[in-house]
Amino acid sequence: MSVFEAIYGIWLREFKVFRREKSRVITSLFTPLLWIFGFGGGLGPNVSIKDVNYQVFIYPGILAMSILFTSVFFGVYIVWDRKIDILKEILVAPISRTAIFVGKMLGGITDSMIQGTIMLLIGVALGVSFTPVATLLALLFLLVLAIGLVSLGLMLGSVLTSPESFGTIVSFLVFPLFFFSGALYPLENLPPWLMLLTYIDPVTYGVDGIRAVLLGTSRFPVLVDLLILVAFAFTMIEIGTVFFKRMQ
Repeated sequence: MSVFEAIYGIWLREFKVFRREKSRVITSLFTPLLWIFGFGGGLGPNVSIKDVNYQVFIYPGILAMSILFTSVFFGVYIVWDRKIDILKEILVAPISRTAIFVGKMLGGITDSMIQGTIMLLIGVALGVSFTPVATLLALLFLLVLAIGLVSLGLMLGSVLTSPESFGTIVSFLVFPLFFFSGALYPLENLPPWLMLLTYIDPVTYGVDGIRAVLLGTSRFPVLVDLLILVAFAFTMIEIGTVFFKRMQ
């Protein structure tokens, strides 16, 4: 079996699992929609930022949130595969750990991008105007963000042994990544401690880049946002691959 066949086989298995669990799409979309239409809809008529309705302003952040939660929590499937011994069968197969990691990563990215694309379409209901270029750039930012975050989730899944411990650790991780990303507030005029946290949060650059291409407002140049995200994605791939090679 070639490396590409191994990667494709693992990806196909993850995609079939995703298709059979359609409730995953519904439940994963519930929280982002609640933030947009519940939280954003409540404040939208009374708050505007940079002459943008608040509900529209947080929309790029909620897009990134849908990728964040779906991608990182994808790592729990490594834990479940270990519990039902499927992972053991995959690990003893005559394929490299790198191929296993890449196949799993592509499966998680596919899940995340399907849900991210659905959330992107919801922007039409909010009055966000999509040009072809802006749509492609937004999808690019979502893709690079998903690569880094799925790799992070797989890395965590490779070292945690129970779904309960995974859920606890990941909850402590994803909520700070979301709240410190600037998804719900502009990045200007922040207190120094909060500004530092937002600058070291990789999701910040996904939110800022998507906000730039869809709304025309951002803290950093779009190219800087993209380069930092690419660096984060490659770093997570490298670390995740090392963790997979050491996994028992």
